[in-house]
Amino acid sequence: MTAPVEFELGTDGPSTIVVGVDGTVTSMRAAAYAAGLARRQGSRLIVVYVAAVGALAGTSPEAAVALREGTEEVAEELRTALERAVVERGLSATFVHRNGDPYTEITRLADEVRADAVLVGASERLGHRLVGSLAVRLVRAGRWPVTVVP
Repeated sequence: MTAPVEFELGTDGPSTIVVGVDGTVTSMRAAAYAAGLARRQGSRLIVVYVAAVGALAGTSPEAAVALREGTEEVAEELRTALERAVVERGLSATFVHRNGDPYTEITRLADEVRADAVLVGASERLGHRLVGSLAVRLVRAGRWPVTVVP
């Protein structure tokens, strides 16, 4: 028989929530859900946008510059939307922009900040039902509770 685990006062619910956004409808729903959860639980909210660097970026310097400018523009739009939303709701949140593989970067960030929960929007791509999506990969990592918002 194992000894009962002692309850830790003050650790109910997540203290740090990481939510991945990419501008899609489902990711924005995930951000809204995460904001509500953070507000109700008094949690720290970290919103991350990961710009996936495509293989085509390495084909020419012009393509790399155009890709970088495009991802910076998307990141700035998402940051502005976040700032506006948190002010309206009386929250505070941190916006993080990274480049690379979304799974790798979200996992790395969640580990760095010692996240208690990770939220993402459900993939709308048909191929992900067959091959697997970011959400499925995060769930399989098994390191934090993952909420997938439709």
